[in-house]
Amino acid sequence: MLAMVDLSAYAVEVEAESFDSTVLEEVIVQSRRKEIIQSQRLDGTQLQSLNSQSVADALRYFSGIQVKDFGGVGGIKTINIRSMGSHHVGVFYDGIQLGNAQNGQIDLGRYSLDNIEEINLYNGQKSNIFQGAKDFGSSGTIYIRTRRPRWKDDEQFHLMAQLKTGSFGLINPEVVWEQRLSDRISLSASASYTNADGEYDFHYRRLNLDGTVAYDTTATRHNSDIEAFRAEVSTFGYLDHGQWCGKVYYYDSERGIPGAIVNNVFRNGERQWDRNLFVQGSFEYSFSPRYQIKGSAKWAWDYMRFLRDDPKELYIDNSYYQQEAYLSVANIFRMTSWWDLSASVDAQWNTMNANMSNFMYPTRWTQYVSVASAFKYGGLSAQASVLGTFVQDCIGNEYVGGRRTTCRAEFTPALFLSWQPLSSADWHINGFVKKAFRMPTFNDLYYTEVGNKDLEPEYTWQYSIGSSYNKPTNHPVFKLFSVKGDAYYNKVTNKIVAYPSGQQFRWTMLNLGMVEILGVELGAETAMKFGKVDGALRLNYTYQKARDFTDRADSYYGDQIPYIPLHSGSVAGRLSWRGWDFNYSFIYTGERYNAQENIPQNHEQPWYTHDASLVWNFPLNKVRCRVGLEVNNIFDQDYEVILNYPMPGRNYKVTLKINI
Repeated sequence: MLAMVDLSAYAVEVEAESFDSTVLEEVIVQSRRKEIIQSQRLDGTQLQSLNSQSVADALRYFSGIQVKDFGGVGGIKTINIRSMGSHHVGVFYDGIQLGNAQNGQIDLGRYSLDNIEEINLYNGQKSNIFQGAKDFGSSGTIYIRTRRPRWKDDEQFHLMAQLKTGSFGLINPEVVWEQRLSDRISLSASASYTNADGEYDFHYRRLNLDGTVAYDTTATRHNSDIEAFRAEVSTFGYLDHGQWCGKVYYYDSERGIPGAIVNNVFRNGERQWDRNLFVQGSFEYSFSPRYQIKGSAKWAWDYMRFLRDDPKELYIDNSYYQQEAYLSVANIFRMTSWWDLSASVDAQWNTMNANMSNFMYPTRWTQYVSVASAFKYGGLSAQASVLGTFVQDCIGNEYVGGRRTTCRAEFTPALFLSWQPLSSADWHINGFVKKAFRMPTFNDLYYTEVGNKDLEPEYTWQYSIGSSYNKPTNHPVFKLFSVKGDAYYNKVTNKIVAYPSGQQFRWTMLNLGMVEILGVELGAETAMKFGKVDGALRLNYTYQKARDFTDRADSYYGDQIPYIPLHSGSVAGRLSWRGWDFNYSFIYTGERYNAQENIPQNHEQPWYTHDASLVWNFPLNKVRCRVGLEVNNIFDQDYEVILNYPMPGRNYKVTLKINI
């Protein structure tokens, strides 16, 4: 979808007079220039201009991303990068990975954009060797950075208050307080509340095999409500040769999980309760120009209750409790002006229990050790790394006949290259190759009557080559011109799938799958200025051929895997004039299939949405005010991201925001 390119040179010039511009921003821009392969990025004005409620909504504008959305305000949303599966995506929140040892998936619908300052997407891994060892482990990574205080000389506090309301009975207030405790220490506290009934009308139409109409119904979507509360407190400190930060995060929600609509039968679905608490901190210090250290730590507690109370299905009322502890130490050694070495050691502990009978009570200890090197000589830059992952799983206790321990060790290398063919820094050719793996989740291994304790990990090999051209100009109209293209090949082996075991309603997990993915991503971007009107336009196109080569005997051998479109793309534009902003975006997802066999019965039509917003920014004495109106799915298209889960039609949102 939307290919975001590095606007660092232009951004420094344009934002020099903005409220948030400080020396700290320039330091961040300089560090980004060290990246061998630059990330796709959304920040600042770009995030505000998108008609997005959550991080998952914003990620639709990145290339190579598929968002699995079950519909509604409270619907669960997970992501997939370059068709490798959501389990291979690492999501980092202020530098430390979000975890879910139970099923390996992060619901990004629960993370609001209102307190987010920047989102970066990296294919392969972040091309910066000064990071924790675990950061080297995912096939694709998303880094979410929350808002941080930035001060003018005479400021002591900031206050932001915001209210969103609109369709689906949405009420979403939020407040952010930033306090300057000293010249070097700042405090940030934020809280938000979301309540929505989630009800919306939808059109449901299905055809028989002969083309005649089987069902054609207009109804109202129910059980898509949500009530959620989020609170976050962070402290930030700066030293003469370093910095530190600490964070406490709490999330509590009850939501309806809207059920699938099958054969014109509308189920109420299920309900889910989530509570998530984590405490994390990081510390970074330079002992000398040649040696720097970074430490990170985290403790997390998660509770999830899942209730299915439908007379047509098996009754389920399960509660799950997870804990996680994580510690990381990263070191970087600057051997010369053109050569760096790093070494990192991480340790992680996960445990889970539940109210289920015959539960296995798993505990997982994981150690990560990484060694990496980076050098830059002339126009050539390179980074190489090796990650060692050592896993010990313990299952059972005295109630299930004692404990058992299994151990595993894996080593995964990566190589990243970038070359400037000309002396100018505007044009780069880059590429990478990387091996990664993901351990089976607790559900895969130990879920009662389904799990398989002998599962092997899934492995991925990634190969990518691309080129980018990014040119700020002095043209009176066009201030920036940027194009980017990437071609890639991914191979996933030992794919973990659910497979019928011979008994009715009994499934087991097996290593059966092999998927090969060929893809091309193209993007272009320009920034313009017409007198007092500023404008920006971004275009993107993605092609992906992701085929299943598991077993030649399968009828779907060589077919496109479910829900991966061959073609997708987006357009996003913005016009600004005297405090007024008009934003428009278009997202297109091409035809795809909802099952393994690529036959007409499984074919899904393309879908697309047009979204627009109009925002007025104005001062009221010393208070900066913002009023916005958003219209999503302007042409009221009926579409489904997942079969039998209809998405909302035209909907509206009004935003009122003040900054002091």
